Amino acid sequence: MLFIETDSPPPFYQEQLTPMQREQLDKWFIGHRSQRYYLKRFEQFDKQGYLSPKWHWASFFMTFPWLLYRKRYMDAIVYSVAGWSFIQMNVALVLVAFEFVVMSHIPDDFQMGIRIGIAALIWLFWSFMVSRWTDAYYYRMARREIADAINDYPRDASEQQAHLQREGGVSLFGLGLGFCFFAFALLVIQVQFLPIVAKPKENAVLFDTYYIAKNAQNRVALIYQQTGKCPVNLPLSAADQQVRMHIDTKAAGVTKTDCAVIATIQNVPFPVRYLNDQTLVFYHLPNSDSWACTSSLNKKQAPKSCLSE
Repeated sequence: MLFIETDSPPPFYQEQLTPMQREQLDKWFIGHRSQRYYLKRFEQFDKQGYLSPKWHWASFFMTFPWLLYRKRYMDAIVYSVAGWSFIQMNVALVLVAFEFVVMSHIPDDFQMGIRIGIAALIWLFWSFMVSRWTDAYYYRMARREIADAINDYPRDASEQQAHLQREGGVSLFGLGLGFCFFAFALLVIQVQFLPIVAKPKENAVLFDTYYIAKNAQNRVALIYQQTGKCPVNLPLSAADQQVRMHIDTKAAGVTKTDCAVIATIQNVPFPVRYLNDQTLVFYHLPNSDSWACTSSLNKKQAPKSCLSE
């Protein structure tokens, strides 16, 4: 699509056709969907005598479904294999260069956002370039199919019409297939690749939560041992921290206790937002000097010391 001839006259142009004949053949190829738009574009290319970039919104946002919708099945396969591979190669090269040259000077909190931003900019540039030449590409396809129809059926208009309607027009099945492919790709990202990014962040949040809660429990345990009372009014954390701490004489999921240190995870961003509102509880066992631990986290996330036997 990006390597379209810009010579004059345009490729496959049939000079022997009258304007009325050419328009009728174009209508058969385009179909009823967006016919006025494409007829206008085709007329512009015919008059200027060469191909030039024009903006195409559908191609910018969804090139692959658009190709399937317009029955360009083989081109859709080539685009998905060669085009996306080209994008991925450029993203990889730029990210590797950025990692070695710049990334060490950027704070950790901004590094993932910058990586995503670089990939998005490369993808947008590619989409921009493709969308500029989509109308020229579709014009070229129309002229090629019209040339084939005239060569194969030079005196049979009905066969020409059947050929152009078969090779042109639109396919709702192709459009649905394109969106199903995107849905499948998003599912793969969510199930396979997102956990790879989320797991280290999850481990870091859980480690910090346990470390903060354990230190708070040691402090509370010392005060409890000295005073014999649970210091429920003892300030432990600020509201804007990722771990909110408070002390109470009871806790959810704990049947018997007279003092509990409750750590609640909060303000955790994507991709580990599912940890928000999860709790880690250190609670005192009555009539003893022992403390136990429980958690709302699942067995894979909770610290081993907080798993019930």
